[in-house]
Amino acid sequence: MTDTPGLVRHLLLLQMLSVSRRGVTLREMADETGSSQRTITRDLNTMRQAGLPVVSQVEAHGRKTWQLDFDSDANRPVFTFDELAALYLGRRLLDPLIGTSLQDGARKALQKIRAALPEGARKYLEKLAGLVHRTSFGAGDYTGQGELVDLLFTAIEDRRITSLTYHSQRSTEPVTYEVYPYGLVFHRDSLYLVARSPEEHDNEIRHFKVNRVVDVDINASSLPFNRPADFNLQEHLTDAFGIFRGQGEPVEVRIRFAAQVARYVEESRWHASQQLTTGRDGSVTATFTLDALEEVQSWVLSFGHLAEVLEPDELRERVKEELKRSLAVYEPSRPRRTRKG
Repeated sequence: MTDTPGLVRHLLLLQMLSVSRRGVTLREMADETGSSQRTITRDLNTMRQAGLPVVSQVEAHGRKTWQLDFDSDANRPVFTFDELAALYLGRRLLDPLIGTSLQDGARKALQKIRAALPEGARKYLEKLAGLVHRTSFGAGDYTGQGELVDLLFTAIEDRRITSLTYHSQRSTEPVTYEVYPYGLVFHRDSLYLVARSPEEHDNEIRHFKVNRVVDVDINASSLPFNRPADFNLQEHLTDAFGIFRGQGEPVEVRIRFAAQVARYVEESRWHASQQLTTGRDGSVTATFTLDALEEVQSWVLSFGHLAEVLEPDELRERVKEELKRSLAVYEPSRPRRTRKG
């Protein structure tokens, strides 16, 4: 018997319990998910503890069935039209997760919403949807990694030690790590796994870009690892300018932007620690408290001569050296590559 990963199994169970009017037996749920009845019983108890209205009833001849009880007004989920419209119009936000159980569950839910709406309402929503477009510039593509992402969700949920085969940008061959997966971060349309790697120095918490994960193997026979009760993904990334984290103390970063781009900088919240000061010449100085400089360096470089790092000196030197290397590419003495016809 091949056991279905935890997250996928729970979604399958919820679907079975939701659509069945007569109830579902433990054996039926076990057969559908490829799991033992003991595992299914544990899952049902977990759902109950989470507050889901999972109820059982004993029929004739002692046949026991389970279902979700949404008969009472207190338990029945009720959505207003604007709430349904928001869910329907927001479906494109899950496009990067195509192929995963989460996106598949959302797709089925949206199909039900669409079926429940009158034809006029559907046409109205489609018209609204055509007024908003989400670009996919630089977005991660997980079309062929649906099962892999599901396994990562399961490893996180069940707190299972996981063997992660990873092909980093710098390595020539994939490397396998033993990790304790803590969570997933969605950054600039790409997924990153946040995991503790006991093989690393000081039990370091690392970030793995999911596009570069080659294989995931969950150690189902091991005891669940202890995830710190006070660990929080948002707090973990508090001092990061995106997804990269440093190991040292946070430093103050000050960048002056010319008047030509001041409004653009002021229009967005780039970091939680952000402070903006407007100069008499129309320039704006942005101040951040960060523990890593890689991403803020790339950000500054994207503004070209319209941004100047004031401090720290380390970042100022990094940007200056990178600009020198970029300029060297366009020097007249450098042979220019031409396309052969």
